[in-house]
Amino acid sequence: MSRSIQRISSEQEKLRLKYGLPYLREFLLNLQNNNYSKETIENYARDLEIFSAFLYYLDIQFEQVDKLIISDYKGFLRNQNYLPILHEFKAGRQLSDKSVEKSLSEVSEVKKAMYKGQLSDSSVNRMLSSLRSYLSFLVDIDKPTPIPPTAIKMIKAEKKEKQIAEFDELVKLIECPFEFETEPIVKFRNRAILELIFSTGMRISEVTNLNKEHFKIVNNEVVDDKIYILGKGNKQRFVYLTQRAIKYLNEYLKHRKDSFPAMFVPTKGTRKATNNPYLIRLSQNYIQMKIAEYRRRLGIVVPTSAHSLRHGFATYIAEQGASPAAIQKLLGHSSLQTTSKYVHGSDKFAEKTHKQYHPLKN
Repeated sequence: MSRSIQRISSEQEKLRLKYGLPYLREFLLNLQNNNYSKETIENYARDLEIFSAFLYYLDIQFEQVDKLIISDYKGFLRNQNYLPILHEFKAGRQLSDKSVEKSLSEVSEVKKAMYKGQLSDSSVNRMLSSLRSYLSFLVDIDKPTPIPPTAIKMIKAEKKEKQIAEFDELVKLIECPFEFETEPIVKFRNRAILELIFSTGMRISEVTNLNKEHFKIVNNEVVDDKIYILGKGNKQRFVYLTQRAIKYLNEYLKHRKDSFPAMFVPTKGTRKATNNPYLIRLSQNYIQMKIAEYRRRLGIVVPTSAHSLRHGFATYIAEQGASPAAIQKLLGHSSLQTTSKYVHGSDKFAEKTHKQYHPLKN
């Protein structure tokens, strides 16, 4: 082991001991034991790592946290200061060469583009909720906390109606990998991903977790228009493929020369060395980065992400007459109230309804 790596490992340990959260591993294990999904556990871990980075930023330890510091933490999140601080904190804990540091810098730029320089109120509240859940766990196992969980107050969230791009703009976004990508396999892979999301309404995490075994594949071609997936909260459901989605999935499979089990994998030059072939799969960050790039190059004004395609799927099939109950099932929502945000969120549909049903329309 080189001296530089030894030094970095030492720095990692110092930061972990000084700014790390006590019993964090036990907290995450408790979530796993209570059947929380992998995605949810990863979200908790990421949110709490950001809080550790905040402690590093202030140079204070967990035991020194008070209500005023929590108030400062809210400002830290809302002002987007956490991104460079988080990367600096992660660098002390994880980075061992300049190439990894460069990749983190690139991720930072992607997130800045996605968040438009500021986290949404709901994202801030999710991070605060993660911290409150962690403090509640410490109380449950009779461990000391610097402040009670009830001291973590949510911020007042401004209710904003979600916007989605026009239908023809979303179609251009879905089709644009053929225009902007040069490598054939990347063209077909990225087109297949976007077609799949808009065809099924799947979450981005559900897409990246797909394996080829989820599909009925005969002679290297998808032959069934439905797949059975494990979604948020470990809930299982069927989702359905359009013929367009099947077409580009099959074109992508023709270009695959590997035997990795994941449905969507990185190109050869970016694959990570691992002994577990199931870990070789495309990342959520890559997909979000590409959608942000495509949107920018197409000049789409409305902020658009993978979730926007899911939202667009629900909104536009609602406009075609799909029932809220059916959309709820397709999206994998537990509550119809959650689905209603998608179903009733279209200004154009509201205008059409008004013109069609108003008693004095003539």
